[in-house]
Amino acid sequence: MSKTETTTTAATTSTAASQQRDAADAAATAQLSTAPKEELAGGPTLGVIGWIRWFWRQLTSMRVALILLFLLSLGAIPGSLIPQNSADELKVRTFKEQHDVLAPIYDRLQLFDVYSSVWFSAIYILLFVSLIGCIVPRTWQFVGQLRGRPPAAPSRLTRMPVYTTWRTEAGPEEVREAALALLKKRRFRAHTAGDAVAAEKGYLREVGNLLFHVALIVMLVAFAAGQLFKSEGGKLIVEEDGFSNTLTQYDDFKSGPLFSTDELVPFSFTLNSFTGTYETSGPQRGTPRTFEADVTYSKAGGPEKKGVIRVNEPLEIDGSKVYLISHGYAPVVTVRDGKGNEVYKGAVPLLPIDNNVTSTGVIKVMDGYRDRNGKRDQLGFPAFFVPTYAGKGKGQMFSTFPGLAYPVLNLSAYHGDLRVDGGMPQNVYQLDTRKMKPFKTASGDIFKKSLLPGETMTLPDGAGSITFEKEIKEWASFQISQQPGNGLALAGAIAAIAGLVGSLFIQRRRVWVRAVRGDASTGGLTVVEMAGLGRSESAKLPEELADLAALLHSVAPTAPDVADEAPAEGAEK
Repeated sequence: MSKTETTTTAATTSTAASQQRDAADAAATAQLSTAPKEELAGGPTLGVIGWIRWFWRQLTSMRVALILLFLLSLGAIPGSLIPQNSADELKVRTFKEQHDVLAPIYDRLQLFDVYSSVWFSAIYILLFVSLIGCIVPRTWQFVGQLRGRPPAAPSRLTRMPVYTTWRTEAGPEEVREAALALLKKRRFRAHTAGDAVAAEKGYLREVGNLLFHVALIVMLVAFAAGQLFKSEGGKLIVEEDGFSNTLTQYDDFKSGPLFSTDELVPFSFTLNSFTGTYETSGPQRGTPRTFEADVTYSKAGGPEKKGVIRVNEPLEIDGSKVYLISHGYAPVVTVRDGKGNEVYKGAVPLLPIDNNVTSTGVIKVMDGYRDRNGKRDQLGFPAFFVPTYAGKGKGQMFSTFPGLAYPVLNLSAYHGDLRVDGGMPQNVYQLDTRKMKPFKTASGDIFKKSLLPGETMTLPDGAGSITFEKEIKEWASFQISQQPGNGLALAGAIAAIAGLVGSLFIQRRRVWVRAVRGDASTGGLTVVEMAGLGRSESAKLPEELADLAALLHSVAPTAPDVADEAPAEGAEK
């Protein structure tokens, strides 16, 4: 064989060996990832099965999962900004009345029912499937890595991003045993493979990653359970009145499609008193300081207990929560007919229309009243109440302070048919005057009067009177809800945060320690090589390897005849 052929053969052999070493190094690096391996579709066409596989791979990729999560968050924005039928139908109706152009468009896009809309449900289900498709293969691959051992050291540790080396008089076996003990003490999974010790640490990073994605699924399941099995209703209660948790007691009630009224927790409570205090001076005058509802409650067949319900501090009874939503005033009035007989007496809740609790409502006398001719009739009194009146000649009749400093009740009067006997539901805070006639003054104006506590308004033509009593009660509005998925959602959120912290701050890394007897050029000393590889770049990996090298160096120090030489071969990359 000629010299040229010999040189060519040697170069070819060297190139092949180098490629094999590069492939081994790349394999060691690739094993750090637990991401599902993508397969390339071959052939000129995919076919039906090929397209299905392609779609599944795209759907279960991390990229698509993040896109769907972003779309879900984006889709929830209209649910927060636009009134929802599930929360307040009255606000939805008001919005539709005020926006003739936008309302039909929002209706077609299901923006008044975002969380039950087709498009939101589609994003929700696709995200659910995508997360499961992401987690299952990653979990099996991670379990396989846990069952296996860290891979053996690559042939050329000098190619690793962090590397150091030195020569020592200690034997190779002694160095490897010391390295194995050191790495295990530092909680590495380590074993001896050939002439090197292979170790790995940071598996909790992938555990955190998987925990984060599992927690997202848990939160999605909790959200679905909450929507399917939830119940919530509202009830306005005047002081000294009570509530029993049955369907007929609610002012309004909504539930999920899988909720049964038999699941309502049996309990009752009475509103003993409501306390509201406000800032009385300064720029914050009128700002609420205290909202407390003092109640007495009991479970079915159980003893009575005292409780206080505050804003964001609900009363919890066997999974049901009673929230304090709003409050207002309920003036006590007495209505008498023309003969002085009392036909109505009670506290009438009025609804606030501003922050100073200026309130409106209607007093309805449906039974027991007869006109001066003895004929049965019905009365209606539109009411306008201000807890703190500014006084005559000081603008419109609106309250200047939410507390009861100078209460005034303004009334007008109607008689006729209240239309409550036809079986059609109507708003108790509004008066339908289509079949009613107003009482009028001698000049033909609608009869009305402003009353202070204790004053009486006498109706024209001996039709009777209405007295604004000195007692003014307060009312509180409560929301009673059962949300079976809340605890699960909270647990999922906590787990998601813990998993995210683990995946962000724990680094998966490998360390190799090779110890071999050197040739004649090294004087027969043991050559020690240490290298590290992290899944992601981190400044901590060089520091950790330097710390490990220092500890191992104390067991296998640099040989004396080498210590005075230039430290080039022991330099850290």
